[in-house]
Amino acid sequence: MSQYWMLLPIIFPILSGGCIPLFRFKSAKARRNYVGGVTLANTLLMFAVMFILRPEGNFMLLNMAGKLSISFHMDGMGCVFGSLIAVLWPIATFYAFEYMKHEGGENTFFTFYTMTYGITVGIAFASNLMTLYLFYELLTFVTLPLVMHGMKKKSVFAGRRYVTYSVGGAAFAFIGIAFILTFGDSIEFVYGGVLNGTYTELQKLLLRAAYVLTTFGFGVKAAIFPFHRWLPTASVAPTPVTALLHAVAVVKAGAFAILRITYFSFGTELLKGSVAQYIIMATALVTILYGSTMALKEQHLKRRLAYSTVSNLSYIVFGASLMTPAGLTGALTHMLVHGVVKITLFFCAGAVLYKTGKEYVNDMRGLGKQMPVTFFCFTFASAALVGIPPLPAFISKWNLSEAALSQGHPLAVSGIVVLLISAVLTAIYLFPVVFKACFPSKEGVRPETKRCEANAYMTVPLVLLCVMILLLGVFAQPLTKILDCIAKGGSII
Repeated sequence: MSQYWMLLPIIFPILSGGCIPLFRFKSAKARRNYVGGVTLANTLLMFAVMFILRPEGNFMLLNMAGKLSISFHMDGMGCVFGSLIAVLWPIATFYAFEYMKHEGGENTFFTFYTMTYGITVGIAFASNLMTLYLFYELLTFVTLPLVMHGMKKKSVFAGRRYVTYSVGGAAFAFIGIAFILTFGDSIEFVYGGVLNGTYTELQKLLLRAAYVLTTFGFGVKAAIFPFHRWLPTASVAPTPVTALLHAVAVVKAGAFAILRITYFSFGTELLKGSVAQYIIMATALVTILYGSTMALKEQHLKRRLAYSTVSNLSYIVFGASLMTPAGLTGALTHMLVHGVVKITLFFCAGAVLYKTGKEYVNDMRGLGKQMPVTFFCFTFASAALVGIPPLPAFISKWNLSEAALSQGHPLAVSGIVVLLISAVLTAIYLFPVVFKACFPSKEGVRPETKRCEANAYMTVPLVLLCVMILLLGVFAQPLTKILDCIAKGGSII
């Protein structure tokens, strides 16, 4: 019976969000109470399911045809992604309560925002490739109205680009399902992969080619080069949406799917040492450098952070491409760290936009005095993303570097140099924002220094996120041990 509990954190927010248009809320407070209650209840439910009930085995919701089924299970990988979702979603929701006041259309926004919670959990708890693919596709369409919120010309263009890239990527990802169905014992996620090993050399080449195409397909949402262009464009959406896209749901779903197909579907035995592995590894390294370089050139703050996301997501893809337990440990570490740090940076940028209307880096001059809490949090998160020890991105980059060194291939070892260059570029594109805000030149000092800090709905989430960043750094060693156990096929539960 405990297996049925896995379904509740998926269905509850989808149904609750879908009911929002049916309710005639008498006030914004009533809507906030409803949405906040649903979000908090689902987070508590998720933690209860993952760490108290701990259901074993699979729960099959629907068997469509033989191996094709919609089913769910809970393993270490799913719990890592699920924990990230469960922790960050309530924080993002309460931030959105204040931010969306000046955007309008709050009923529509919170309808899809709440439904997205359940669909993202469906990706985390998917027990097989078919289920992951289904919820991956649903994620595209439930987040499309969020990207297009307000229906301005730029928002509509961003939505069209987003759905075009995502649907195109899904077509490539479907290739993986076809090949796993043909050459696998099942489409379930099994550590080490499910391929039966009874194939010719030609079939082996075809399988490796299918892996590359499938990785690029899922990699569209992970914004790997050259399929990244939708992500900076989507920064026109309201900040709670861009934070959702860049830190928690969409892009992490793409990275998570790549980890799944590499270690749990195709398996590293087939891929390791092949051209397929090096294609993905080289693509990840190119994307890391490209994203960092573009962030350095970009003057719009949210788009700068978007290109930073392009770069940092490929840290996770690089870890996947190493195809070792150590590489998976590094990838999972960076998935958690980047999620918390990047949502903090986006929320800081959103607070500035909400209170001052400023969007460009040069417009930040002197704002540190007016918004001290916001820019303290931005500075702290920037230092964390650069990887200044003992902050957590240092640990994730260290884990990836150790994994690359132990892998031994020259391309993998060159990844260490790429990570170092990217860290330097990260400092160059983030710290000038801090310097302009807190140490403006005499010509840039604003005559007005009146405080214009956002209210508690926006500042409290920022402070909580900074505390989480600090805790990730302080407790990096036990966290790494847990992730290492998962990366070796163990479980968090």
